[in-house]
Amino acid sequence: MTDVIPDRLSSDPRSPHHDAELLERGIGIRFNGVEKTNVEEYCLSEGWVRVAAGTARNRFGQPMTLKLKGKVEAYFRDPA
Repeated sequence: MTDVIPDRLSSDPRSPHHDAELLERGIGIRFNGVEKTNVEEYCLSEGWVRVAAGTARNRFGQPMTLKLKGKVEAYFRDPA
């Protein structure tokens, strides 16, 4: 296992940016200096996160998300 945080990561298993091993290890996200726990997907280079929009669901039963732009910092919660 490497200590390199990916530029883009998604918690949705249908996404091409999904990595189950990294998600099991634990990735923390700080957005504009505030710890976020409801992040569905993030991109460090483009500076955005997708967060769940309450309990709203789309027509396929997936959570509705909002794309927020700002400073994104990712880190490992548990050191290797």
